Order: sequence, then structure tokens, then C-alpha cells
Amino acid sequence: MNKILVFLEGQKNTLKRTSCEAISAARTLSSAAGIPFAGIIINGSKEHVKCAGEYGMANVINAKHELMETYSSTAAAAILHQVIKSENVDVILFAGNAKGLELAPRVAAKLEAGYIGDCVGLGIEDGYIIAKKPVYAGKAQITAKVNSDIKVFSLRPNVFTATKSGESITMTTKDYAPNLSEDDKKAFVSALMKNEGKMDVLEADIIVSGGRGIKGAENYNLIESLASAFGAAVGASRAVVDAGWRPHSEQVGQTGKTVSPNLYVACGISGAVQHLAGMSTSKVIVAINKDKDAPIFKVCDYGIVGDLFTVVPKLAEKVKHLTGK
Repeated sequence: MNKILVFLEGQKNTLKRTSCEAISAARTLSSAAGIPFAGIIINGSKEHVKCAGEYGMANVINAKHELMETYSSTAAAAILHQVIKSENVDVILFAGNAKGLELAPRVAAKLEAGYIGDCVGLGIEDGYIIAKKPVYAGKAQITAKVNSDIKVFSLRPNVFTATKSGESITMTTKDYAPNLSEDDKKAFVSALMKNEGKMDVLEADIIVSGGRGIKGAENYNLIESLASAFGAAVGASRAVVDAGWRPHSEQVGQTGKTVSPNLYVACGISGAVQHLAGMSTSKVIVAINKDKDAPIFKVCDYGIVGDLFTVVPKLAEKVKHLTGK
């Protein structure tokens, strides 16, 4: 192995936490393998670079191009392809969020590289990177390695702990001018749906989800109120999304998003295997359901048997009192 490259995403004047998690994972691999690591950000700012340094990244490549003022995954893949070749990179890490899951396979295909997605563990054995990932809807985990010269991995959010280095480092920023044309922008974002104040369940520390027990879209304010008290993202089961009560972007489960928050609160969710596949790796699971025999109680850390229409408002009130929100 020659060099590790981490794809970084900016968020206002800082980096996304998922990018900080990827930096921390790269720092660990770099130390174990004795190889350097660096980051690449597209149209990044000084604040983004500074944040990367706080997590132990000494070298950041800032690729700047006016065509990327509107994000394009095909153009981003072209940029990464150029940088990876010029920098002699052979290991690339992406966060397994919406942008990373779209970009990582594109980059792997352009490089004819092996790709392992949804990694929950990375280590070094006999000079190889060994990745651990869930299979069979989370019922088992496998370890795998990539035999190709270039290796691409995406990391499940909220699994790798983002830790600041605590060391004083000298930052080096390299501005890179990629060779792009309009032909590279085959896929791009023409309009962005804005959900002010709403977090993506993929990246949230805390998620409050509602299920069929909520009985209708008009009652989802209960879930939103509890989520607001926690400062959490709002999630939903497949039954809720299929009924049209909530958007698919909030769906947690086998046919939705796979999440690993520190706290997952399931309200009126029975716990079908398809839903459990998407949230069973949560650090702490709290279940609220009036059916004491609901499958969700077999996997939760804390369970409340009761009517969510009574329990959730009281819980929200207590949480607001404790958090001051």
C-alpha cells in the first residue's frame, strides 16, 4: 500500500461528522500500515481544512473548479480519478452517506478497483486491509479483503468514532485544478429540496421513528415533538412510508436506510425483521409499544409497554425538561 485518500464533505464552516469519522479510520489504518494518508475536498474552504487538521489530517488536496459550483457525481468521480492517479493513491475511503454511496462505486468503476461498501470495521492483517461488514440483513458479519491494486471502501456512519488527534500538526493544503468539461457533468443536482432543521437519519446521533401504531399522518407531530426534544432526526417504518404519511428519505429498514445512531427510539413499531435489519446496530434501542409480545422488545435495551399516545407526550415533556429544548 502506498497512500490512503479520504473523500471529505464540507458542511457550512466545518466538515460533516461522517467525514471526521473517515479521517479517524484512515488515521488508525495509516498508523497500523505505516503509510501516509491525505484528504480531498471539492471547492473547500479554510475552515474545512482546519477541521480536517483537528482530526489529525496533515495533508488536504482542495480541488477547485467552477463547474462544481453545482455538485455532479460524475464530475466528482472524474476529479477523484485524476487525483488518485497523480498522487499514487491505492486506498480510498468514503463515508457511507448519500453522497458517498453514490460516488464510491463510480470511482471504483473508473479505476477498475475492488469495492467493499457498508464497512463497520477496518484492520490490517498480513499487509492487507481486512473489512468487516454485515450480511443477511444484519444477521451475520463477514470479513473480506480486496485483491485489486486499488481498493475502495465506504464506511457505515456512526460506527467509526470521530476522535480529534490532540496533537499539534503542520497543515499542508494543495490546490488542485482538475481537467473538467461539460461532458463530465452527466449527472448533477439541478434543484435541492430544503428541509430546514431536519437531519438525515443516516448521520444522526439520535433517531425517533414512528410505525403503524401512529395511526395516521396527522399524529406524526407526536414523533416530531419527541425528536425535537432530543435534537434528533425523524425516522419511519416501511408501513408508514407506504401509507404516504412520511417521505421515503426517512424510511429505516431493509428497503430504506441502514442506521447506527447512539440512540434509536421506536414508537409504535412492531419490529418486523425488515425494520430490524436497518437499525439493530444502534448503540441503545428504546421501544414503545402497547403489545407486550411485539418482536421489537426482543432487541431493545429499554422497553415501555403502553399506548404511545400517552407515553410519547409524557416522555417528550420529561426530555424537554432535562435538555431545556
